[in-house]
Amino acid sequence: MSSSTAQRPAGPSAGTAGGRGLRRPTLEEVASLAGVGRGTVSRVINGSPRVSDRTRAAVEQAVAELGYVPNRAARTLVTSRTDAIALVVPEAETRLFSEPYFSGIISGVCAELAETDMQLLLVLVRNQRERERLSAYLRAQRVDGVLLVAVHCDDPLPAVLEDLRIPTVLAGRRGDQESLGYVAADNAGGARSAVRHLVAQGRERIATITGPLDMDAARARLAGYRDALAEAGQDCREELVGLGDFTEQGGRAAMRELLDRVPDLDAVFCASDVLAAGALQVLRAAGRRVPEDVALVGFDDSIVARHTDPALTSVRQPIELMGRTMTRLLLDEIADPGRPGRQLVMPTELVVRDSA
Repeated sequence: MSSSTAQRPAGPSAGTAGGRGLRRPTLEEVASLAGVGRGTVSRVINGSPRVSDRTRAAVEQAVAELGYVPNRAARTLVTSRTDAIALVVPEAETRLFSEPYFSGIISGVCAELAETDMQLLLVLVRNQRERERLSAYLRAQRVDGVLLVAVHCDDPLPAVLEDLRIPTVLAGRRGDQESLGYVAADNAGGARSAVRHLVAQGRERIATITGPLDMDAARARLAGYRDALAEAGQDCREELVGLGDFTEQGGRAAMRELLDRVPDLDAVFCASDVLAAGALQVLRAAGRRVPEDVALVGFDDSIVARHTDPALTSVRQPIELMGRTMTRLLLDEIADPGRPGRQLVMPTELVVRDSA
């Protein structure tokens, strides 16, 4: 055999799928050409944001030059990867479609996944049967990770996810000792800023309507309300606390009870804009002018706040950004198994409008 026939063809075509009948280029070859490690190539291909723009460009150029195509079927057999994540909402569909918070989170998640190959599964868990069905689905390793929204402190799902060692990021947390990664708003700080604003307006009988107190976000907003009243030297009387559930109906019911107990109240801080919209309806029906007789503040700064009459003063939490951030953290956990979950608290801002 002559030396010329013994030589391999030169150039990238030797390892490309486009060279008919020739072998596929490997991940290691892409890494070598790009001058990076194998794990870095994997993170770029899997859409992890934890890669610099310069490194990403080098890897993408190497992929194009070699004609590298990920063998997803083989990868799934070896790594059990499914290229799917689940967004789990343990609430009824009525809340999912009526509360702007959920649409904001979903919008952020979808925006962050847009440049990846990940598929998003939306899962509602409304009862014990659906919870058991989801647990079985997760045990079968049908998804690579889970985003869990609307976390209740007694929800067994986070513990199931921990036991299965499925990468998980929560929207909010179960409590101060949360072990999973999460992204939350500064709920207590936001509530304090709202009540301080009401105090500065000269309001002296400031009530609150809470969210469900089995959720850390609702408890933190109630704590912030109490802190601000104590700071101002005002009594936090229990009769000024109305229990709600983050729904418009709950806001109406709690507002009626507050007016019965404290007819001369002059301000209300609500733990969500939807609660505040319900409270506003009751105040108007009772002949109370907002803000002249009763100042009103919500939480979320959702589309609801801009469409009430008067427009609602509200604490803004960056809901869509929270959805994007949760997704980035989850992708990092998936790309780097064993990586400890990160816990982030995002700042809030009081947006003053006509209701206060």
